[in-house]
Amino acid sequence: MRIEPPATGEPPRPHGPRDPGDAWVISPSGEKYWGRFGAAGLLAVDPDRGVLLQHRAAWSHHGDTWGLPGGARHQHEGAEAAALRESAEEAGVPAGALRPRFMSVLDLQVWTYSTLMADVREPFEPVISDPESRELAWIPVEDVEALPLHPGFAASWQKLRPLLAVRPAVVVDAANVVGSVPDGWWKDRAGAAARLLEAMGSLASEGLSASVLSLPADRWYPEFLVVLEGRACGVGEAQVPAGIGVVRAEGEGDDAVAGAAARLADSGRSVTVVTSDKELAARSLAVGAGVLGSGEFRDLLRY
Repeated sequence: MRIEPPATGEPPRPHGPRDPGDAWVISPSGEKYWGRFGAAGLLAVDPDRGVLLQHRAAWSHHGDTWGLPGGARHQHEGAEAAALRESAEEAGVPAGALRPRFMSVLDLQVWTYSTLMADVREPFEPVISDPESRELAWIPVEDVEALPLHPGFAASWQKLRPLLAVRPAVVVDAANVVGSVPDGWWKDRAGAAARLLEAMGSLASEGLSASVLSLPADRWYPEFLVVLEGRACGVGEAQVPAGIGVVRAEGEGDDAVAGAAARLADSGRSVTVVTSDKELAARSLAVGAGVLGSGEFRDLLRY
């Protein structure tokens, strides 16, 4: 491949000087891709209004088509950060209004495009803030294919649309995870549970590999629900990270885990139960949930 700078006279970035990532990648067969370090875009989904799409300016690459707000990644910039930054710059999308659900990556070896799908938690109106957009609009999911789509987005939409119905949840048997390592947890069960929750806060932000959850795409940001029992219920609310739900079992923790898994599965969620308890694993499988062992989960937590 080779790298080509933007053409002379091409509109500059609206927010500061160009980044080294603002360049064309030319494949050996001649195809052009924008973004020296790859590119990323945001698929924002509002349950009432549909998906946010950008009607591209006629002068842009594949101009006068509809696609996602997005653009070139900066050097050393993660794909999620790039998608949120670009959508904020191009469409005024407030990052705080979104909850990421999954990341899908198109890897062409010489270039990658990462699509961050995120649910809109707080409705907002997009704002055209650079010359690349003719229009920004919320398009009902069933109407997307009727538009003249950017060819890259048209191809990816066939894979992305079915995933909009997938909402993963992970139910964690905290007692089993904490008890899987003899580190003195029994001396302070609430403290051990608090350390688990702290580590899970970081994991919730980073997301999980799709292979861990047996799901398509590349990375998912599931809802986490942690079941506490006995003295571990003494964990204070201030010790629960954002994005983590907690169930304080009134009786047996296993019953609370199995009940939560069944309720989530019955509502159509894709459920994974974290436990190495064989009986609880069997109960989880019986209601349609997958099972992830406590040891493997601790490896993901890195604590």
